[in-house]
Amino acid sequence: MIAYLEHFVHGNDAESRQDDTDGDVVSSLDGLEITTATASAGKDFGGTKFSKPLAVVRPSSAVDIARAVRAAAATANLTVAARGNGHSINGQAMAHRGLVLDMRAMENHCFRFGAENGSGGLRYVDVPGGALWEDVLKRCVSQFGLAPRSWTDYLGLTVGGTLSNGGVSGQAFRYGPQTANVTEMEVVTGRGETVICSEKQNSELFFAALGGLGQFGIITRARVLLQQAPDMVRWIRVVYSEFEAYTRDAEWLVSLREGEGFDYVEGFVFVNSDDPCNGWPTVPIHPNQRFDPVRLPSNAGPVLYCLELALHYRHSHHPSTLDMEVEKLVGRLRFVEGVKFEVDVSYMEFLLRVKRVEEEAKVKGIWDAPHPWLNMFISKSNIAEFDREVFKKIIKNGVGGPILVYPLLRSKWDSRHSVMVPESSNIFYIVALLRFVPAPPKGPHAEILVAQNNAIIQLCYNRGFDFKLYLPHYNSQENWMRHFGDKWTRFIDRKANFDPLALLAPGQKIFSRIPQPLSIT
Repeated sequence: MIAYLEHFVHGNDAESRQDDTDGDVVSSLDGLEITTATASAGKDFGGTKFSKPLAVVRPSSAVDIARAVRAAAATANLTVAARGNGHSINGQAMAHRGLVLDMRAMENHCFRFGAENGSGGLRYVDVPGGALWEDVLKRCVSQFGLAPRSWTDYLGLTVGGTLSNGGVSGQAFRYGPQTANVTEMEVVTGRGETVICSEKQNSELFFAALGGLGQFGIITRARVLLQQAPDMVRWIRVVYSEFEAYTRDAEWLVSLREGEGFDYVEGFVFVNSDDPCNGWPTVPIHPNQRFDPVRLPSNAGPVLYCLELALHYRHSHHPSTLDMEVEKLVGRLRFVEGVKFEVDVSYMEFLLRVKRVEEEAKVKGIWDAPHPWLNMFISKSNIAEFDREVFKKIIKNGVGGPILVYPLLRSKWDSRHSVMVPESSNIFYIVALLRFVPAPPKGPHAEILVAQNNAIIQLCYNRGFDFKLYLPHYNSQENWMRHFGDKWTRFIDRKANFDPLALLAPGQKIFSRIPQPLSIT
């Protein structure tokens, strides 16, 4: 173990080095669908990193993936990266001169519904790691009237991709992240072994792979818990001028028991202006709704806050009863009087709401522009100061896209998983700067925005904030060790156990490929 840690500390190049035998590896994978046309696999949604792989493999099963991993393990240098829908931000799914596995090739490999412990147990669906959550939603709702309990906002992401990071949206306060809603997985480790794992079977791999950033194995199948899907959603947005009132209400809402509160709680910061990308026009839900700034208090600052809520219901739910339930909750909130928007939409329409944003962004030509996003978890004890220093100063003019900020509960996150969250209190906040920036000269250079992100991170370090990066990306061993804190040794042990040559997910730049072949019997 000490030798393994020393190899990391020495900071060798984490990417594959070209070897004369690398081409032989590609030819040895006879029968697999492989291409050396690798342009798309050499970039991602972030648009700031580019890295050309040796080849792209389109596996049809876990057997194909295990075969590719074992072939790479037999070389001195090759690495392997699993790529879902290409929505990483900092090159995490890239493998320079290595093998990239196109997991979308397995999107229809396995869809099977069942129930834990027989027909009376919790219902679930087995889904391939390369399936999009959007497709999981459509199949579950259309075929059985069921749906997963925890989502991400954007559903054009793969199951394996979000489970390797966490998977967070407005339902996480109640059901935890997506990693907390999986009971079994099939994983191909860095040893080229295909392993079924759960809390009771091969549990160390199960806990390691969930939120493990792809470092311990490639998720090829996941068993996702389901619940009855509602028919409709009452979707509400209310506006605050004071951050203290906003956080007090948001924290109260996420503390309510199931059946006593909303089913979805999120929120965002927006600019107190008529800026169409960052200001008032971003708040109304329906095109016929209008934001009236006259209702804002005269002392409102440079930014405002919007609490976004949703209550599920069925067609059989009486309208007057629904209205009473909503009013009972909304009536307790201290938002700016009269600045409230609500609509009723189908459950499918609500969950696919970001799909419309994607379509609009593609029309405007900004979907394929660089996205230097920043995602963080910040402790409740530090969020007010973060608001003063970052929301009200550094990004007071907006970021050209949503600025999410809403509370989550640490008690809903399993500390045995590899995801790191703040520990100083049960409540912490997710902060996400989701930039949609036109290319220069219409927008700033991506490097400037990356520098701004780094300045925000450095501010958090300087102020001693209890925070963690979500979808983390660091350029130094010191910061990775600081990120994992007292869990760093556990992370190292898991790496040595499940991926001893550091073959997997080299784009995360945590470990260096150990330059020796692995003897696999």
